[in-house]
Order: sequence, then structure tokens, then C-alpha cells
Amino acid sequence: MSLFSTTFQTIENGISYASQKQQTIAQNIANVDTPNYKSKTVSRTSEFRDLLHNELEAYQTDSKHIPFSSSSQRVITQQRNTSYQANGNNVDMDKEMADMAENQIYYEALVDRLNGKFNSLQTVIRGGK
Repeated sequence: MSLFSTTFQTIENGISYASQKQQTIAQNIANVDTPNYKSKTVSRTSEFRDLLHNELEAYQTDSKHIPFSSSSQRVITQQRNTSYQANGNNVDMDKEMADMAENQIYYEALVDRLNGKFNSLQTVIRGGK
């Protein structure tokens, strides 16, 4: 039996995803003038997206069942089919800045939710005071 719900693990996976996405965006921005550099994106597998959107819970009732995990399987892909600059580079600064802003909002929402969970635990520990 778990002491806490899977919420902490889900939030941790989301924060880890946001961190990796931020690093990838920063790498793209840093290489905006590098000849033949192709931008990269980070995406989650559909299993994790489904978990976040449907708040799906799965219980393993038999040891032979395949365990359902909310772990984040992330895939980094390189955008090879475009070129925005004459030197073969395909980093679009407007898109990267928009992605960075969206990722920042996502990260802050997760941290806010995590703070709320910790505040709830503190209230319980203090006996409702």
C-alpha cells in the first residue's frame, strides 16, 4: 500500500518532462545560427497524455497482469524536413519562444499543484489547524 496517492509521481513526471523540454528549447535557441542545425522537440507517449487527460487509474488485481505505469516515456525528435535559413538551419525563433512560454505556464501550474498537495499534508499533520 502506498502512503501517498500517485499524484506526486504524476506531478514529478510532468516536472521532469517540462525540464527536459526547456533544455531542448534552450538548445534550439542556442543553435539558431549554427549551419545545418535541425531543431528538436520533446513529446510524451500517448500513455502519459491519456493519463493526464483522463485521470485514468489502473489497479493490478493479478500478478500476471501487465502493470500500468504513469512513468513518462519521452521521445526527442529532430525536425529534418524543413529549412528556414540559407545555411540549412530550421530553428524558428518565434515558435521556440512560444513553446518556451507555454512550457513555463505548464511548469508553474505543476509546481502550484505540488505546493497545494504539500499544504494539504501540512494541514493534516497539524490536525486541521
